Amino acid sequence: QVQLVESGGGLVQAGGSLRLSCAASGRTFSSFAMGWFRQAPGKEREFAAVTRGSSVITYYADSLKGRFTISRDNAKNTVYLQMNNLKPEDTAVYYCAAAQKLPWYSGSYSYEREYDYWGQGTQVTVSS
Repeated sequence: QVQLVESGGGLVQAGGSLRLSCAASGRTFSSFAMGWFRQAPGKEREFAAVTRGSSVITYYADSLKGRFTISRDNAKNTVYLQMNNLKPEDTAVYYCAAAQKLPWYSGSYSYEREYDYWGQGTQVTVSS
């Protein structure tokens, strides 16, 4: 079993920045794909970003490219999501997820069903 705990959410003004953290425990971390999803009020949960076992390989939702950056520190068993130039539309609960074996078919990283473990979520609120 793997436990994931998110932190770093909060209230921020439009144009500001936040860095989310996700700490993992229970099993080896370095070989897992680690992703971030988010769910805005009244909307379905959507993919935000992911890093495979190697932090060199990353993918982002089109609307977030250039503003969000995902990274990981395997020595600390932690994955981060740096969020810059935040907009009110970014307001959501952000969830960390882990996949022990993420397939290589196109877009596999964007589907909730491919992930094995989930954190409890952390609230991000961006004011106008």
